[in-house]
Amino acid sequence: MARVSGIDLPRNKRLEFALTYIHGIGRTSSIKICEISNVDKFKKTDELTEAEVIRIREVVDQNFKVEGDLRREVNSNIKRLMDLGNYRGIRHRKSLPARGQRTKTNARTRKGRSKGPIRGAKKPGK
Repeated sequence: MARVSGIDLPRNKRLEFALTYIHGIGRTSSIKICEISNVDKFKKTDELTEAEVIRIREVVDQNFKVEGDLRREVNSNIKRLMDLGNYRGIRHRKSLPARGQRTKTNARTRKGRSKGPIRGAKKPGK
């Protein structure tokens, strides 16, 4: 099994799709990795030789920020915005959309579940 950047690539998929299982590598990046490392992108992962896997690893390590490093950088960028106290940082801190989307309706994913009516409260009698 091919292992790149700490991720086991799926055996039965073509290389251009298997590389997208690595956080930080999409379709375009995976195709470029295949071109730079001189590996056929239509080849299945289990058909790769050890030399090809090593070439792919080297290309990914030298040219891309992936997995934990990428996640750490994104989190530190968001933390920096929050520490600066600018508009985007405040929106991140309040768990609201940071790019100008409407929040009167929608934005449920970002805002979380609605509180709803108070449960167990007695209704006023007639």
